[in-house]
Amino acid sequence: MYLGLPLAPPYLSPLSVGQNVLRGLNYASAAAGILDETGQHYGARTTLNGQISQFETTIELKLRPFFQNPADLRKYLAKSIIGISIGSNDYINNYLLPERYSSSQIYSGEDYADLLIKTLSAQITRLYNLGARKIMLAGSGPLGCIPSQLSMVSGKNNTGCVTKINNLVSMFNSRLKDLPNTLNTTLPGAFFVYQNIYDLFHDMVMNPTRYGLVIPDKACCGNGRYGGALTCLPLQQPCLNRHQYVFWDAFHPTEIANKIIAENTFSESAKYSYPISIYELAKL
Repeated sequence: MYLGLPLAPPYLSPLSVGQNVLRGLNYASAAAGILDETGQHYGARTTLNGQISQFETTIELKLRPFFQNPADLRKYLAKSIIGISIGSNDYINNYLLPERYSSSQIYSGEDYADLLIKTLSAQITRLYNLGARKIMLAGSGPLGCIPSQLSMVSGKNNTGCVTKINNLVSMFNSRLKDLPNTLNTTLPGAFFVYQNIYDLFHDMVMNPTRYGLVIPDKACCGNGRYGGALTCLPLQQPCLNRHQYVFWDAFHPTEIANKIIAENTFSESAKYSYPISIYELAKL
């Protein structure tokens, strides 16, 4: 979860609240998910519920003392943009690991997507009650295209990805896009923007040269098939031409791929945003 705070009110010195708070805060935690159990086989991590608790602590300890009254703080928070990009790990580090988690045995793909959205809805409501009003919801990317998943199958189909996994993700994304329609009736004054990361990233994998990339399926740093069987290890020598790769390791895009995603989603264009762009959301 990312919190993008507006510029400090005129009566606040930039140093009084801390530069980090003024520029925005990133509460994200590796392997964490919407569900508290997700990623637990990795050990310590901060779930989305934990990240929201950290956000609450930020408000109480870092921001509240510098506002003259609660109304000023509410106005300040209402201008902030809360970015939520989560859900992928609930598949990679939960549903798609049947040897560690029972979720795929309990839930169908449709039911699991419903569970994630129901849980996320409650978490967003909690953020709303803390003062959040502008919320960006980023959909999951095509997980069936990442090296870690490609390494587990005997062969790819003609899309170059694992269709079954991408279909699971699409179930989640379709519900996430529709979630604001439900929340807008229960959270007055809130405004949501859905970011369609899936289509953009899928196009990068299918048409890498369109984006100046060359290698769409192998990890720049990894081991085994597609570099996805065992992700990048400490002291391992990565590829020398990382700017040509879509994937850095078994799970994550390279820096250049992330830059392409950011330039296409955090812009004035609403091509990958619904119903308006993040640029327009910031002006509300």
